[in-house]
Amino acid sequence: MNNKIETTFSPVTAEKVEELMVIELACHPHPWSEKTFRSCIGGRYFGDCLSVDNVLVGFYVGEHVAGESTLMDICVSPEQQGKGYGKVLLLQFFEDCKKLASKTIFLEVRAKNISAQMLYINQGFSEISRRTGYYPSNTGFGYEDAIVMSKKL
Repeated sequence: MNNKIETTFSPVTAEKVEELMVIELACHPHPWSEKTFRSCIGGRYFGDCLSVDNVLVGFYVGEHVAGESTLMDICVSPEQQGKGYGKVLLLQFFEDCKKLASKTIFLEVRAKNISAQMLYINQGFSEISRRTGYYPSNTGFGYEDAIVMSKKL
């Protein structure tokens, strides 16, 4: 009996946006619009979808400019969270950044998103600055800081 889980990556494409928007909407209190998502495909943008046993579980979108890459969005379906798929996606992002010859990687994360911060810290990111009041609060009142992090490759 084979209990091996099959994980596969495929590029984020315009044809997948509707399916990816389901995950985007489920993961973020202030998600990207479909128009914004579509504007982040092709050109300087890159990304991969992660499927496990032929079920889409998450994706990431990155941007590459002048030897630097930025993790623009990373999502794992809420019902699939806590299984290590965020780390799998992040490591795939690193591989793509290396192929693009990125020297430095950047990202922003909500100050209250401790689990994401721990994932990033455990993968070598460190805080380089804060953007005060950058994100609308999840409660709908006020704003939340963004922590800007970077990692050298």
